[in-house]
Parts: sequence; C-alpha cells; structure tokens
Amino acid sequence: MYPDQDFDRLTREPPSATNRNADQVLHEVFGYESFRPLQGDIVREVVNGGDALVLMPTGGGKSLCYQVPALVRPGTAIVVSPLIALMQDQVTALRELGVNAAFLNSTMDYEQARATEYALMTGELDLLYCAPERLIQPRTIELLHNASLSLFAIDEAHCVSQWGHDFRSDYLQLSMLAAEFPGIPRIALTATADDRTRKEIAERLSLTQAKHFISGFDRPNIQYRITPKTNANKQLLDFIKAEHQDDCGIVYCLSRNKVDATAKLLASKGYTALPYHAGLDAQLRARHQDRFLREDGIIIVATIAFGMGIDKPDVRFVAHLDLPKSLEAYYQETGRAGRDGKPSTAWMVYGLQDVIKLRQMLEASQGNDQFKRVERQKLDAMLGLCEVTQCRRQVLLRYFDDAMEHPCGNCDTCLNPPETWDGTVAVQKALSCVYRTGQRFGVNYLIDVLRGSENERILQSGHQAISTYGIGTDLSANDWKSVYRQLVANGYLRADPEGYGALQLTELCRPLLKGSQTIELRKDPVVKKTASSKSSGKRAGSDVRDQITDHNGWEALRACRKALADKQGVPPYVIFHDTTLFDMLERRPDSLEQLAEVSGVGAAKLEKYGEVFLQTLREIAQA
Repeated sequence: MYPDQDFDRLTREPPSATNRNADQVLHEVFGYESFRPLQGDIVREVVNGGDALVLMPTGGGKSLCYQVPALVRPGTAIVVSPLIALMQDQVTALRELGVNAAFLNSTMDYEQARATEYALMTGELDLLYCAPERLIQPRTIELLHNASLSLFAIDEAHCVSQWGHDFRSDYLQLSMLAAEFPGIPRIALTATADDRTRKEIAERLSLTQAKHFISGFDRPNIQYRITPKTNANKQLLDFIKAEHQDDCGIVYCLSRNKVDATAKLLASKGYTALPYHAGLDAQLRARHQDRFLREDGIIIVATIAFGMGIDKPDVRFVAHLDLPKSLEAYYQETGRAGRDGKPSTAWMVYGLQDVIKLRQMLEASQGNDQFKRVERQKLDAMLGLCEVTQCRRQVLLRYFDDAMEHPCGNCDTCLNPPETWDGTVAVQKALSCVYRTGQRFGVNYLIDVLRGSENERILQSGHQAISTYGIGTDLSANDWKSVYRQLVANGYLRADPEGYGALQLTELCRPLLKGSQTIELRKDPVVKKTASSKSSGKRAGSDVRDQITDHNGWEALRACRKALADKQGVPPYVIFHDTTLFDMLERRPDSLEQLAEVSGVGAAKLEKYGEVFLQTLREIAQA
C-alpha cells in the first residue's frame, strides 16, 4: 500500500509539535479569549499527558477539551465518535477553522480511505475521527501503531454503559486502548451519566485512575415544562404557534408511525416538518438531517435515533409527545435545545397510557432481573420528575448528584406552582374499584364503573351491583384519569405484564386501603390563555434576535453568511454562529484587526471571510 522506504521513514520520524500553547490555540484557531470553567483544567491535564473523564452538559464546550490539546501535542488525535453524520459535521467545522481533520468510516470508498490513511502516516492530520467498529479492527490498530499519536478522545462515552439509553456494544472493546497504547493520554467525554454510569465508564474504559472533571449539569437557558396529555396533536400545535412559530425544533415520538403522522400533521399546518427514523431510506434521512442543519425554521420529527452530537446551536425547542424511558434520555434529548446558550424550551405531554406502555415494555423485555430492577428505578425517576410539585430543575439535577440550592424560577412548577389536594378518599375508591372488578380491566372501564355508567359492557359483567359502582360521580373522568395516572406512576398500581392494559394492585397500596396512610395528589393545571402565560412563553422562545435594533443590518449579515455557506456546502453556523454575527453588528469593526477581536473569529476564518464581512458592514453603515 505504501512505498517501503517512505513507510519506514515516516514511522521513525513523528511530526513536530506546534510550539503553540493552549491559550494561543484557543484564540488564534477558535477565536475565543478565554476558556470556560473547567475547560482550561481539562486541557492542561491532557496536554501534560494525563487521562481524563469529563462530564459536561450539552453546549458546555466538550469538543474544545480534546481539540485544543490535539493542536498543542505532537501527532494526530484519534477521536472515537459513534455516528457518521456527527463526525462528518465536526470535521467540516474544523476544516473551516484551518485545522487538518479527517474521518474514517463506512461511507468512504477504497481510494478515499487509502488517502486518509496515508495522510495519517505522513503526519498531515491534527485529528482523525473514527467510528468504534472501525477503530477496533486489527488492521486499524496496526495502522495506529505505525503512526504518531497525540491522544485518544472517546466522545459520547455513556455509550459504553449497558445500563444507559444509548448502549453500543462496540464501545465495550475500547478498553483495549489502554493496553495497546499505554503512553497515549485518553479522554472520555459525555453529557449524560449518573453516578452508576460514571463508575461503569471508568471501569469499562480502564480510566479508574483518570482525573474526573464534573461540570454542573444545569442548563439555565432551557425552560422545562411537562403537562398532562389531553389531545397531544392539538397541544403541540398550540405550543408551537404560541411560542415558536418560526423556530427550529425537534419533536420526539416513540414509534415510527407516530413520527410519520406527526410530521404530516405539522406540514399540513404550514410548517416545514421532516420525519426521521430508521425505517426511512438512508439517503432520505441524510437529506432531512442536512436540511435541518442548513435551513432556518425546520422541525424534525424523530425517534430517539436522531440527534446524538448534533451541533446545531439554534434549536429553540425540543418537544416530547411520548415519555422517555429515563432521565438520562430526557436530559440528553432536551439538551439538544439552546446549545448557543439562548432561551429555549423543553416541552412534554405525558399521560397514563405512556406509563402503562413503558411499564409493560419493561416487564416484557428479555433482560434479567437485575436489568429490569435498574430499568424500573430509571423509569420511576422519570415519572417522579413528571409528578413532582417542587422545582423540576432541582429534581433533575439531584438525579445527577448536582445540587441547586434555590428553585430555578424557569420551569413550569416554579412559574405556575401546582396545587395539591388530599386524595386519600378518592384513592381508596379507585383502588377498591380495581379490586372489586377482579384486577382485570383498564382505566377507562374502571372510571365508567366509578361514575356509574350504564353502558352495555358494565351491565353484562354485572358490575353495576358491586359496592364501588357509582361512588365516583364527584370527580370528572379527567380527574379520575389523573388519580389513576399518579397511582401507577408512584407504584401503587401496575399494568398487567401480559399486555392487556389491566391495572393490578401492588403491596404499596395496602396501607392506603386500610386507612393507615394518607396521600396528597397533584392537581392537574387548567390551561388558560392568560397574559402571564403568553409572556413566559415569549421569554422562553426569545434569542439574540430579540436584542437586535438594526434588523436590516442583521439580515444583511445573515444573507452574507448564507451565501458563503451555500458556496462552501456547509450549514450557516459553520461559517459563524448567530452570537458572532450579533457581536459584529454591535462592535461594527472596520478593519481586520478589529474584526479579529469579535468572539468566534479565529485566524483561519478571518483570512477566509474577513474582507467579505467587512464589506457587508460597510454597506450596512452606508444604507
């Protein structure tokens, strides 16, 4: 494959260091004046040859933690990335910064792969992104042994956890990096890991001696809202119309059919909504993702297969029409909103059928008892977030061992504190009805019995004669659904594991039925269109555009960026983020030296695009 003498020479002569320190690289290449909290400590640890395990929220700047050391240390950094689309986007963005980056994955033909491997051997690459299944192949390992390497970065490290929501078996074999390349520092990074998952990552990747860097999990710009599901489609449409009419967003659904139906519904209402799930043709999925990254106002409707590592900064909302299986999944998915730090919304509708469906799926799974026990705990924590009456952010952060002293003031339970009521008597009626009907019926039938319905099914069963028939007329059908939802969510009732939807009593309900325990229930809020709710929604959906006074100038800069992006074949944010354009508009630089001081303008982009943007700024000043 390679000429023998060239191959030998190259393996004996590793490339030299850049002679730049981390602060210089940060400023000259990436255009930033200083590191964010923890970034500098992590970078110094890896630059000095240490291993690191990094937990940092989405949008917190994880990539810089290995990209900067990769440009300071001699050799090529190998970045393990789980998704082809993700590595391609990151390589494109790095090349725009003047960084020599490439990837190796299954989309490449023989000649492309050969050229990339040759660039690695000749020391031409600063970073090489590689899928885990490619990395663990013997041929790739041999190739790396004959190259000069600066570090290994294992991105989305939670994929190694068999308890996690994104488990990938190929990640399990990455522990061999410690044995095969003992002198090369390794850094594992993730945005989502509770204490159990952190320990598992460290053990499975042989990073038990690595220094741990745990940033706060809080994303203060995201407003968390969870509301009872009544008519999910109408609720979604009302939410988008009222708060995010022209914004980019992601809508998550549990099934492919629901993804297709929801995308079709949104499209029929005038939104540019595109489906994304594993059942679609790979080229169509790629086309939809590309449009999402490059165009404004696109809504992607997707299963959880979409979004890992998506670097689009201006996603203004993430909506869930179905309940995620765990708080890790919820945090990961909602974290795709507001990566630019601007106000964004994490909105979800949640109902009794979600609880029943997920509990049935869990019990019917092929996992062993230990697996099911862990999954039950994760689902219980997710349900706890839904039914909580205090600050949602405090509950979410506590799950990840991150404390928040005071309520956040930017979640629905802070903005509109829920009422509670003494549900003891109602709960006793609800549980007794389950027992008296033989624990063989679903919630709608139980509510009909409680409310004294005279439908044919009840009359045929003879349940009009039992003691709980008609004793629940004091509550509406929706009130009873709320009671049953909370009883299932809190473990007093369980769904029939055989999958027929029947509710069954658990041991937890015994004290309630005996009257030795009372229970407070959450009162579902009545949705009203008030001035206060509209204003809070507007606050959640605002961004840098709300701060702009020169709208013509703003649109001119955006048009300039879009033209360059189209010419380069990249998403607009790869040229410059909105925050960089806003800084330009505020500072109005009139020279390359002044433009270099704008946040996000590094040396490569200054050389490529500086004169074009300066000319646009001059035209704005003359308009």
